[in-house]
Amino acid sequence: MAVSQSSVFSESARGDAALSQINITPLIDVMLVLLIIFMVISPVVGLNLDARLPQANREATAPTVPPLQLVAQADGRYRLDGVVHGLDTLRSALVQSAANDPERVLMVSASADADYQAFANALATAEASGIRQIAHGQ
Repeated sequence: MAVSQSSVFSESARGDAALSQINITPLIDVMLVLLIIFMVISPVVGLNLDARLPQANREATAPTVPPLQLVAQADGRYRLDGVVHGLDTLRSALVQSAANDPERVLMVSASADADYQAFANALATAEASGIRQIAHGQ
Protein backbone atom coordinates (compact mmCIF):
# COMPACT_ATOMS: atom_id res chain seq x y z
CA MET A 1 0.00 0.00 0.00
CA ALA A 2 2.33 2.53 -1.13
CA VAL A 3 0.95 5.94 -1.83
CA SER A 4 2.75 8.13 -4.20
CA GLN A 5 3.55 11.71 -3.42
CA SER A 6 1.85 12.96 -6.53
CA SER A 7 -1.57 11.54 -5.52
CA VAL A 8 -1.43 13.24 -2.08
CA PHE A 9 -0.68 16.60 -3.63
CA SER A 10 -3.37 16.20 -6.24
CA GLU A 11 -6.04 15.44 -3.58
CA SER A 12 -4.88 18.43 -1.61
CA ALA A 13 -5.14 20.63 -4.66
CA ARG A 14 -8.65 19.36 -5.43
CA GLY A 15 -9.80 19.93 -1.81
CA ASP A 16 -8.56 23.53 -1.85
CA ALA A 17 -10.37 24.16 -5.11
CA ALA A 18 -13.63 22.81 -3.67
CA LEU A 19 -13.28 24.95 -0.51
CA SER A 20 -12.52 28.12 -2.40
CA GLN A 21 -16.05 28.33 -3.82
CA ILE A 22 -18.68 30.19 -1.77
CA ASN A 23 -21.82 28.32 -0.81
CA ILE A 24 -24.64 30.78 -1.57
CA THR A 25 -27.56 28.53 -0.58
CA PRO A 26 -27.85 29.97 2.97
CA LEU A 27 -27.62 33.48 1.53
CA ILE A 28 -30.51 32.78 -0.83
CA ASP A 29 -32.56 31.32 2.06
CA VAL A 30 -32.05 34.46 4.14
CA MET A 31 -32.93 36.71 1.20
CA LEU A 32 -36.17 34.79 0.57
CA VAL A 33 -37.17 35.02 4.25
CA LEU A 34 -36.53 38.77 4.26
CA LEU A 35 -38.52 39.16 1.04
CA ILE A 36 -41.48 37.33 2.58
CA ILE A 37 -41.28 39.46 5.75
CA PHE A 38 -41.27 42.69 3.74
CA MET A 39 -44.17 41.47 1.60
CA VAL A 40 -46.24 40.74 4.70
CA ILE A 41 -45.35 43.97 6.53
CA SER A 42 -45.62 46.44 3.65
CA PRO A 43 -49.47 46.52 3.50
CA VAL A 44 -49.63 47.12 7.25
CA VAL A 45 -47.14 50.00 7.13
CA GLY A 46 -49.18 51.75 4.49
CA LEU A 47 -52.30 51.96 6.69
CA ASN A 48 -53.14 55.38 8.09
CA LEU A 49 -54.34 55.56 11.66
CA ASP A 50 -56.85 58.22 12.60
CA ALA A 51 -55.30 59.45 15.83
CA ARG A 52 -56.84 62.53 17.36
CA LEU A 53 -54.41 63.89 19.88
CA PRO A 54 -55.55 66.31 22.56
CA GLN A 55 -54.64 69.91 21.90
CA ALA A 56 -53.37 72.25 24.56
CA ASN A 57 -55.82 74.93 25.58
CA ARG A 58 -53.67 78.02 25.74
CA GLU A 59 -56.50 80.20 27.01
CA ALA A 60 -57.07 78.06 30.11
CA THR A 61 -53.58 78.53 31.52
CA ALA A 62 -53.57 80.75 34.54
CA PRO A 63 -51.15 83.64 34.69
CA THR A 64 -48.03 82.59 36.51
CA VAL A 65 -47.56 84.14 39.91
CA PRO A 66 -43.97 84.37 41.06
CA PRO A 67 -43.24 81.93 43.87
CA LEU A 68 -42.66 82.97 47.46
CA GLN A 69 -38.95 82.99 48.31
CA LEU A 70 -38.00 81.69 51.76
CA VAL A 71 -34.30 81.81 52.63
CA ALA A 72 -32.90 80.32 55.85
CA GLN A 73 -30.01 82.48 57.07
CA ALA A 74 -27.00 81.63 59.21
CA ASP A 75 -28.13 83.77 62.17
CA GLY A 76 -31.31 81.69 62.63
CA ARG A 77 -33.63 84.20 60.96
CA TYR A 78 -35.64 83.67 57.82
CA ARG A 79 -36.23 85.99 54.87
CA LEU A 80 -39.68 85.61 53.26
CA ASP A 81 -39.88 87.71 50.09
CA GLY A 82 -37.39 90.19 51.50
CA VAL A 83 -39.01 90.50 54.95
CA VAL A 84 -36.94 89.13 57.85
CA HIS A 85 -38.80 86.88 60.32
CA GLY A 86 -37.98 84.79 63.34
CA LEU A 87 -39.19 81.18 63.47
CA ASP A 88 -42.30 82.13 65.47
CA THR A 89 -43.36 85.00 63.19
CA LEU A 90 -42.49 82.98 60.08
CA ARG A 91 -45.28 80.50 60.77
CA SER A 92 -47.94 83.22 60.98
CA ALA A 93 -46.63 84.88 57.79
CA LEU A 94 -46.75 81.55 55.93
CA VAL A 95 -50.26 80.79 57.22
CA GLN A 96 -51.40 84.17 55.93
CA SER A 97 -49.74 83.56 52.53
CA ALA A 98 -51.38 80.12 52.31
CA ALA A 99 -54.78 81.64 53.10
CA ASN A 100 -54.37 84.35 50.44
CA ASP A 101 -53.24 82.02 47.64
CA PRO A 102 -53.24 78.28 48.46
CA GLU A 103 -51.79 77.32 45.04
CA ARG A 104 -48.76 79.60 45.25
CA VAL A 105 -45.40 77.83 45.25
CA LEU A 106 -42.94 78.34 48.09
CA MET A 107 -39.25 78.15 47.10
CA VAL A 108 -37.21 77.25 50.18
CA SER A 109 -33.44 77.72 50.13
CA ALA A 110 -30.62 78.40 52.55
CA SER A 111 -27.77 80.88 52.49
CA ALA A 112 -24.31 79.44 51.92
CA ASP A 113 -23.26 79.72 55.58
CA ALA A 114 -26.56 78.52 57.13
CA ASP A 115 -26.64 75.17 58.88
CA TYR A 116 -28.93 72.34 57.91
CA GLN A 117 -31.13 72.69 61.00
CA ALA A 118 -32.28 76.16 59.90
CA PHE A 119 -33.24 74.75 56.50
CA ALA A 120 -35.05 71.80 58.11
CA ASN A 121 -36.93 74.16 60.43
CA ALA A 122 -37.99 76.26 57.44
CA LEU A 123 -39.33 73.19 55.65
CA ALA A 124 -41.17 71.94 58.74
CA THR A 125 -42.72 75.36 59.37
CA ALA A 126 -43.79 75.67 55.73
CA GLU A 127 -45.41 72.25 55.77
CA ALA A 128 -47.18 72.92 59.08
CA SER A 129 -48.53 76.26 57.81
CA GLY A 130 -50.66 74.58 55.14
CA ILE A 131 -48.67 75.44 52.02
CA ARG A 132 -49.17 72.61 49.55
CA GLN A 133 -46.50 73.32 46.95
CA ILE A 134 -43.00 73.50 48.39
CA ALA A 135 -39.90 73.45 46.19
CA HIS A 136 -36.19 73.73 46.80
CA GLY A 137 -34.78 77.00 45.46
CA GLN A 138 -31.27 77.76 44.35
